[in-house]
Amino acid sequence: MLVAEQNEYVTRTGPGTPMGQLFRSYWIPALLASELAEPDCPPVRVHLLSEKLIAFRDTQGCLGLIDEFCAHRRISLWFGRNEDNGLRCPYHGWKFDVTGQCTEIPSEAAGSTHCQRIRMTNYPLVEKGGILWTYMGPPDRQPPLPEWDFTSVPPEHRFISKRWQECNWLQALEGGIDSSHVSFLHRGDLEEDPVFKGAKGNKYNMGDLMPVFDVVESPGGLYIGARRNAENGNFYWRITQWVMPSFTMIPPRGDHPVHGHFWIPMDDENCTAWSFDYRIKTPLEPELVEAMKNGAGIHAVVDPRTFKPLANRANDYLMDRDAQKRGRTYGGISGFAMQDASIQESMGPIVDRSKENLVGTDKGIVMARRRLMRSAKALVESGTVPAGVDPAHQRVRSAAVLLPPDKPFAEAVGDALAGKPGAEHVSV
Repeated sequence: MLVAEQNEYVTRTGPGTPMGQLFRSYWIPALLASELAEPDCPPVRVHLLSEKLIAFRDTQGCLGLIDEFCAHRRISLWFGRNEDNGLRCPYHGWKFDVTGQCTEIPSEAAGSTHCQRIRMTNYPLVEKGGILWTYMGPPDRQPPLPEWDFTSVPPEHRFISKRWQECNWLQALEGGIDSSHVSFLHRGDLEEDPVFKGAKGNKYNMGDLMPVFDVVESPGGLYIGARRNAENGNFYWRITQWVMPSFTMIPPRGDHPVHGHFWIPMDDENCTAWSFDYRIKTPLEPELVEAMKNGAGIHAVVDPRTFKPLANRANDYLMDRDAQKRGRTYGGISGFAMQDASIQESMGPIVDRSKENLVGTDKGIVMARRRLMRSAKALVESGTVPAGVDPAHQRVRSAAVLLPPDKPFAEAVGDALAGKPGAEHVSV
């Protein structure tokens, strides 16, 4: 559990907060590249770290991420006209380029230099691996571009989605590093979902409902190992990667694609759940991609304008009590993504962790909280660069393995947890 002051410290990410400063040390996903597909396309609202921003691609294809509200009378530039290398406010015609610099004030007399003195908040926006990434920290501390494994494979080898989740980022992340819930919340879907079914590891998940956790600090965050009994006295290990502050890579199942998440704060009571599936050497099958678009695996069906899931808190996630009773879905809600979201959102916008009663399977969650708070404190007090900023920390893999009982997982599969170019994931 955390006392109230610690809970505030670790959950709040707005400007001026310690955890907000931590997030602003990283390149974070802001939009799907498809949201700004071509020059002069409509601008897009972006809500990140309690800041309201607007993104656009100008006539030359340059990307901009600037304050959503016009510097004149604070009109939302979502209503603006994207034209002639700038975004023009429809109210009085003030125009801004991708750096936030005001370039025109039509009402000013010829020769006026007033617009040259006006520049709005702006952040870099860079396209890589199907995502538009931004860095919101001090310019002089901007790190190298991200090098996550899935961003380097050909586009046909990956599928990326995002959805709006109505809760604080940390309780969403904690669900992503909690391997023990799979045997209950998702048990009805392991052998039904096309992104999971048929994997040998599924039987180990269902055959041992008392996983033992071993958690080891990694250069970028944590290796979170969950151990279950297998045949011949061996153990089935699922090793999740958590890289600071909010990246998770879920252990693979058989030859299915590998997947994971980023949990990015919109504000303190909402986050964006970014989800990816990918293969190293082979493209994703078209029918599998279509299934993901329709909510298979860790993805959800969303409103394309808002990215809010069609099954959501307002309609009780389309819960089917009959399906729950008859065992077709353990919790009565369809799809891994919405099963997770429903539980995490049910805790409230920000869960009161002072009322928790944690057990051994929560070891990864406890260690992640401690490392986040320790890192934020070191950054604020001494400027220490946090783990996960270095691209070397991002070149990682998750793994699922069978090991004899005398082999600690971190020693036995160390190489499998490093992202060696071209090497497949180690999987069961």
